[in-house]
Amino acid sequence: MTTDFLIAAKAAYILGWVNIFSLIVILFSCRCILGLRIEKLSKSKLYMRFYRYHCYYWWVFIISVALHAILAITAFGNPFSG
Repeated sequence: MTTDFLIAAKAAYILGWVNIFSLIVILFSCRCILGLRIEKLSKSKLYMRFYRYHCYYWWVFIISVALHAILAITAFGNPFSG
């Protein structure tokens, strides 16, 4: 195993966790998914500070998924190629 492979594999692993964490943050900051208690949440200053960055959470998620995929393909190759 080369050093480049190990670095790419470790980075892909870390980005996988970033993907999971950012998806959870997106789900908890989304008013549509939380659904029933929107009026109660909209009165909470803590939630509104958290919700203010909802669009940025999406950017973190999209960028981490793209980097994760690129690094995984770079480190492990295409599993469907002969």
